[in-house]
Amino acid sequence: MFEYKTIEKPIQDILLKEKGSKFIGFAFPVNNEKELKEALEQVRAEHPKATHHCYAFRMGLEGENYRANDDGEPSGSAGLPIYNQLLAHEVTNVLVISVRYYGGTKLGVSGLVKAYKECAKITLEEANIITKELETEIEIQFNFNQQNTIFTLLSKFDAKVLNFDADENCILTASLKLAQKENISDKLSEMQYVSFEFTD
Repeated sequence: MFEYKTIEKPIQDILLKEKGSKFIGFAFPVNNEKELKEALEQVRAEHPKATHHCYAFRMGLEGENYRANDDGEPSGSAGLPIYNQLLAHEVTNVLVISVRYYGGTKLGVSGLVKAYKECAKITLEEANIITKELETEIEIQFNFNQQNTIFTLLSKFDAKVLNFDADENCILTASLKLAQKENISDKLSEMQYVSFEFTD
């Protein structure tokens, strides 16, 4: 398992109306807690007068890091239906937020479940779901005269050079597909005057 499904880019302002209440859906690709917080803060700042900002997210290859938040709605009536849509679409590293403006008519728990589920569903249906391969970063140290060999090796493994300090002793950082980690390790281990470590 070196790949996962996620959404290509943020989806915003998907509107659902239910008995006077407005539900506005957002979906964001997120890779860590920092991006998660930023997305939540952005939506809260855009909709400060909303009655509720309910959300759910999944992160990690198996979606092992997840949370569902009802934000004051009856327990299990908002966050969970949103979370279940993340499962239904088989995506991870995704945050879905449903902003509610109360319209004066109570929907009841089953009505809320249905509305939050539908809002998350139509939001995710707008998204382009893509498959991403897991990547890792490697830092390699080598002698200046070895750089051609190192660069040839990196391009063979489709690695992207992120940073390169060319000195007598060169230090290079690159990202590559996790699936290639063992193969590139084997090749680098055979070289003299080369040291390397994986940084994430």
